[in-house]
Amino acid sequence: MSKSPNRTRNANAVVTGAGSGIGRAFALELARRGSRVVCSDIDGDRVKETVSMIDRLTSGRAHPVFCDVSVSEDVDELAAQAQEWFGAPTSLMINNAGVGIGGKPVGEIGIDDWQWALGINLWGMVYGSEKFLPQLREAGRGGLINVASTAAFSAAPGMAAYNVGKAGVLALSETIAAELGGTDLAVTVLCPTFVKTNVAVDGRITADASKLAGTLMRYTGLSPDRVAKGTLNAHDRGQLYVVPQLDAKAIWSAKRHLPRTYTAGLGLLNRILPQTGTPSAVPALTTTVGE
Repeated sequence: MSKSPNRTRNANAVVTGAGSGIGRAFALELARRGSRVVCSDIDGDRVKETVSMIDRLTSGRAHPVFCDVSVSEDVDELAAQAQEWFGAPTSLMINNAGVGIGGKPVGEIGIDDWQWALGINLWGMVYGSEKFLPQLREAGRGGLINVASTAAFSAAPGMAAYNVGKAGVLALSETIAAELGGTDLAVTVLCPTFVKTNVAVDGRITADASKLAGTLMRYTGLSPDRVAKGTLNAHDRGQLYVVPQLDAKAIWSAKRHLPRTYTAGLGLLNRILPQTGTPSAVPALTTTVGE
């Protein structure tokens, strides 16, 4: 998947959750690369602000579309509006919209919160992939970027609803990459730890966990602009996994090479510091809140 080194330049791109955080950073960077960008979000004011920011640039164009990614019909409408506005198939789809949830163990989360979180973090990615891949195949070049998280493989206590959704996104991305093998379409899945976004504020996170996550995000998180630019560059190279930080790489390595020790360590931290649902859970709160 490395035939087209400039997939992210002059693309017909769609970005979900483009009203803030990583989604806004993706949209702005794509516009700087000369792309036309359909910016979607459930927050109309935020996404219009993103479009206004793009309009002030010297390159790129943007169009706002309301979309609740947890609603299949909304994603159908997004796909239709994108193709109509471009006058051509979408060549780059960025499934980014996501929400944070955490701080409670399984058995106390509640089915409503499970359904809410998975509806956006997992089903939103499924809908975005299922409904845009026909356009990507028609375009013949470009690809798909799914925003997951270190939570996809960290299995942190207190984060089950978030972990399950992001693990599904990772598996979805790997499967699509295999299915697109031999084509000029690339798949990239982003798995960061801390990124400076609204996820600790806008999600359904217990007060203690939210406070700690916000503090760590503020002092240790990467900027959304840096993450977006690096991910787009990786996509141009046809790179499947983007694990941008050293702590994310350490978790990835420990989970794969020392699985029993890793799980035992998480359990110990969970028992020692239970008041936040375990501090090891907090680094899982990484994705942008576009909903």
